[in-house]
Amino acid sequence: MTAPVFLVEPGRLDEVTSGDVFRLDGAEGRHAGVVQRRAPGERVDVVDTRGVRLVGVVASVGADGVDVRAEAVVREAAPDVRLVLVQALAKGDRDELAIEAATEVGVDAVVPWQAERSIVVWRGERAAKSRARWLGTVRTAAKQARRAWVPDVDVAIESKPLAARTRQVVADGGAVLVLHEDATEPLSDAMLPTAGDVLVVVGPEGGIGDDELARLRDAGARPVRLGPHVLRTSTAGPVALALLSTRLGRWS
Repeated sequence: MTAPVFLVEPGRLDEVTSGDVFRLDGAEGRHAGVVQRRAPGERVDVVDTRGVRLVGVVASVGADGVDVRAEAVVREAAPDVRLVLVQALAKGDRDELAIEAATEVGVDAVVPWQAERSIVVWRGERAAKSRARWLGTVRTAAKQARRAWVPDVDVAIESKPLAARTRQVVADGGAVLVLHEDATEPLSDAMLPTAGDVLVVVGPEGGIGDDELARLRDAGARPVRLGPHVLRTSTAGPVALALLSTRLGRWS
């Protein structure tokens, strides 16, 4: 069975080498020692959310943390092609289900999209609280998947700024793929870059509006379809990311 993962802030593992004893403290240390009751000799991984993984064993347990003896420190490089899920806000927590599964699949960043047909609206204090909840969701999902990288969570974006970002991504050599049931190009055939961002755009329950789709296409996005069936907003993104991960060799 794979070792459980505990998170620390970026940079905290930079000076750690094999044989060192690292102090896992704070909320993660208390969770490991008090909640999970990790015991000396048990294997654990500590990651800094930016690709550095300490592979070790518990050396000792205290009331305020756990000492972990490093057996190896592995630095996992960021992928050449970054997969970004642009997830429309959706009711019933379907958007959170989408980013949770996408994180487990391996997405590199998620962008909350305030689409024109989104019933849920992020404004003011609610926007800050909702983004904080998304941040917690991807952190928990990354731990579940034993990932060394935790996806970035952008601030919410509306349709016009999304079109501007699309134009920039395409200009930089990346690709923007809009999942749409009327598209004729299969996602499995879409041309992918060898470096840069690939944005996967998923609409809300009511679909992507005609004007929104036209604006994205004018900016260089390509509508694509997954297959013969229409998927929920909570499942379309993760399925697309799984297919793209296979095509990019991430799962080979």
